[in-house]
Amino acid sequence: MTSKERVKTTLNHEAPDCLAVDFGSTPVTGIHVTCVAKLRDYYGLEKRPVKVCEPYQMLGEVEDDLREAMGIDTVALPPPSTIFGFRNENWKVFKAPWEQELLVSEHFNTTKNRQGDLLIYPKGDTTVPPSGRMPVSGFFFDTIIRQEHFDEDNLNPEDNLEEFEPLSDRDLRYYEAQAKKLTSSNHAVIGAIGGTAFGDIALVPAPFLKHPKGIRDIQEWYISTATRQEYLHKIFSKQCEIAIENLKRAHTVLDNTIDILFICGTDFGTQSSSFCSTDTFDTLYAPYYKRVNKWIHENTTWKTFKHSCGAVEPFIPHFIECGFDIVNPVQCSAVGMDPQTLKDRYGDRITFWGGGVDTQKTLPFGTPEQVRKQVLERCEIFAPNGGFVFNSIHNLQAKTPPENIVAMLNAVKEFNGI
Repeated sequence: MTSKERVKTTLNHEAPDCLAVDFGSTPVTGIHVTCVAKLRDYYGLEKRPVKVCEPYQMLGEVEDDLREAMGIDTVALPPPSTIFGFRNENWKVFKAPWEQELLVSEHFNTTKNRQGDLLIYPKGDTTVPPSGRMPVSGFFFDTIIRQEHFDEDNLNPEDNLEEFEPLSDRDLRYYEAQAKKLTSSNHAVIGAIGGTAFGDIALVPAPFLKHPKGIRDIQEWYISTATRQEYLHKIFSKQCEIAIENLKRAHTVLDNTIDILFICGTDFGTQSSSFCSTDTFDTLYAPYYKRVNKWIHENTTWKTFKHSCGAVEPFIPHFIECGFDIVNPVQCSAVGMDPQTLKDRYGDRITFWGGGVDTQKTLPFGTPEQVRKQVLERCEIFAPNGGFVFNSIHNLQAKTPPENIVAMLNAVKEFNGI
């Protein structure tokens, strides 16, 4: 099988020739730039600066040579702009605080505050307040909340809608160019069009806007899911209309180039509980997810990808009812997320994309043998009858020992009999 055939077979809940593997195709299955460099060294690949493809989490681009060395079956078709609102173009050299030489967009502009923290700016505009901060000892950016005062009695949904706009002609040309590059790819293509993430808490503060209005404070937003549902419905309803129109326009140039569409990263689980009840999910979020998934499944060949960290086992049947084909990252360390239980209950109705190894403890702090053991155990549970794409639980983080990452990949090869 080609990589594309392997992933498609897996998504159809049929057994592929071997496990499909994803790293680097989405902002939640990526690899930190430090790990990309170490993996390139391990596999003896050409030494060159790593490109920062996703600056918020400082994820590195997985180029073709590394993709082949790691045995990855996927490739990304990213949105035109990053989470900080600028395009990755006209690359320039940047030395990270940890002394790694990187390539970043010409719009990746930073300053330092008095404490030495690195500040980054929306759309690269250093004349406006920064929207991200990397602490002195950090390896990625945290969002800076820039909540303006709002009048509780005169909330305007338009203030929380300013980022949702029709795709521009420039964006369409971007997607068309990307489609031409990837049309003949033998890898499964995972795309992102944007605007379909209802209430994604990484996007609510709008690090891509210079002067965001509306409710942008994370705490205030979560309060709104309980006390201002009518306001959120007005936002989501209009957002959904724009998203579907954008999907229609993007589909005219992408057609079946995309195999999978990343829909959203809205988290519903914590390590031990959830951010809302399943009833709130059904009334506040599900109507819009259903509309988006319905349009995609009726008009395209794309499968849909739902990311949600944490203890989300109670939500999985609701994700399925909404029409999602894939759930990620399958955080098995969270309460109620026992791998065997998940596979037994839902393995024939949704694809588990992730869950292959714990990135909180085992991968960063275990031994290579402990990594191997856990990977093999997870593969034995999740792999039968398809419906499982191997990935770690969320991104590979900075300071993860390269020997553990290699042990993970080698364990997958061992399971595949390679």
